[in-house]
Amino acid sequence: MQWNQIMSKISPYIVKIETPSGIGTGFLCVYNSDKSLCGVATAYHVVADSDEWEQPIRITHHSSKTTKLFKEPDRFIFRSPKVDSAIVIFPKSDFPFPEELIKLLPSEKPLDIGNEVGWVGFPAIDIYSLCFFSGIISARKETLNAYLIDGVAINGVSGGPVVYSTETECVQIVGIITAYQANRQRGDALPGLSIAQDVSYFHQVIKTINSVDEAKKKKPEIEGKLDEQIHIKTKNG
Repeated sequence: MQWNQIMSKISPYIVKIETPSGIGTGFLCVYNSDKSLCGVATAYHVVADSDEWEQPIRITHHSSKTTKLFKEPDRFIFRSPKVDSAIVIFPKSDFPFPEELIKLLPSEKPLDIGNEVGWVGFPAIDIYSLCFFSGIISARKETLNAYLIDGVAINGVSGGPVVYSTETECVQIVGIITAYQANRQRGDALPGLSIAQDVSYFHQVIKTINSVDEAKKKKPEIEGKLDEQIHIKTKNG
């Protein structure tokens, strides 16, 4: 599948996320059993202030331009600051999302170094345009469940999905953009690497979501397991 075809396929799943402190990108990643609720995955730092201070979050569906302001009682946020990942849960009826989800790459099958990936987001230099980027997987950071990618990421693109496509598996989401590390070895900001968190956390959350109440009961258990896993990997690494 060509990148222009991939862009067309994933665009209906993309949202812009605005908070009082900034903007970011997200994508539809989960429904509950009766599809009354949906979840948008993003980088935790995109929604961290709104989560901590109970501030509103505005979500705009890219394809339909449907927008909705969610105050704190109207949504629920799963979050893991350690892996900079979050899922915002809210009523699906507010948006004309596709009925079928794009698959997440299985956690036990991380992407190999050298594969080409693409990602999308709303860069701060033009927050009204959904922009496409591409690059090569440069390294896998096992202790952080993350990838280093030879490609650019700009403020506002954080939380955007990183996608990969094969003839057999079609399009899969392999992670989210969380940061860009410029090369400052000599003082000037030279081209660096993008950091993409993998989908491990999202897989764990998705397994638990049947309703907001069930999600609230399970959240500490899930985040505790993931934090323990990261701690063990870091200690052994």
